[in-house]
Amino acid sequence: MSSLDARLGVLRGNAPPTPHNARTLAALNANPSCDRRTLIDAAGIDKAALAAHLGLPQQLTRSRLALDYGIAFERKVTAQGGAPLVPLLRQALGLTLSEVSYDDINSVGSAEDKSPLGRRHSRTRTHILSAARHKPGQPRTLLDHPVLRLTVAGHQVYLEPDIIAFQHNGDFYIVEIKSFPAIHGQPDPTKAAAALNQAAAYVLAMRELLADNGLPPERVSDTVILVNPRNFTQHPTATPYNAYQSIKTLSRHLHRLRRVPELLDKIPPLTTLDLAPGPDDQPTRPRSELVAALATTQASYNPGCHHHCDLAFHCRNEARNQGRIAALGTAVRDDLAGIDTITTALALTDGQLHPARDQKDITHALRHAQRMYAELQADTA
Repeated sequence: MSSLDARLGVLRGNAPPTPHNARTLAALNANPSCDRRTLIDAAGIDKAALAAHLGLPQQLTRSRLALDYGIAFERKVTAQGGAPLVPLLRQALGLTLSEVSYDDINSVGSAEDKSPLGRRHSRTRTHILSAARHKPGQPRTLLDHPVLRLTVAGHQVYLEPDIIAFQHNGDFYIVEIKSFPAIHGQPDPTKAAAALNQAAAYVLAMRELLADNGLPPERVSDTVILVNPRNFTQHPTATPYNAYQSIKTLSRHLHRLRRVPELLDKIPPLTTLDLAPGPDDQPTRPRSELVAALATTQASYNPGCHHHCDLAFHCRNEARNQGRIAALGTAVRDDLAGIDTITTALALTDGQLHPARDQKDITHALRHAQRMYAELQADTA
């Protein structure tokens, strides 16, 4: 075990590590400046378990009904060997497809398989490399339920896209099937952005696979195809997106994870977030100790955290109690650059303090901060 793994193990405690997945990697794009989340994810700590023990759980999972709807829509799109998907890709990418090779990687292995992800990854790798080395004119490859691997902070993690490795003129495309609707041809921008952040992880994993085997990584296109229900039906429609910025940003944040040793050096050496489960597997760690341990890590809370982090409620309360301006949102923080505390902002708004020469034009932003603070107080009362 490396010294880094040992230090992360101390931070994690006795619980088994929770691996990264596409959602946790997408969250790096959502709040890249949060050292707390970087350390917790690098150590593989269960954020939902921390939040539950603190009495501030954040329900990020979808309802059973929404999950069932999503599964039904995906099955509709991939039925009959992906037949409904092919015309959608023809239209979205302007393809002329004469022949498509389809393989459902989910069928690999059995219920008794001790390493289903490893077996599915091996099959995925074989298919992708075979397709990448084929001459032009060979059947295009469509893989359902594939498994990729991506190096994150020195460790390889498994990722499970919906559809990948659709080859056209030597290029590969990531295809993501999402159950939120495209109204008049346009998916919800916020949800689409979250989907592209996930897809960025798949693109990087595909490029890593090709590069590791002596093939040009740029053969994996920046263009990602989102397949959504059209309006409020179950009829699918496909929308191409340029995911270059999401891919570039995630790549930068993955490199940033190499700073984990530096971040560990900023906290006391024996800091641990161990919940100390008892014989019944219930946490025995005093909450006050856990709060103190979390406080040694630097958080970067903003209201958007509620969409992607289980610790959002805890960090919100912490930011409010500390009076940090970030608690009022990214827009307020940016508009009031140079003003770090809510107390200062309110004092400027009420006339108790007078703005500096370079702060004469922030009256509107201060009023907005005052309204956001009132809403925050009401929300946490």
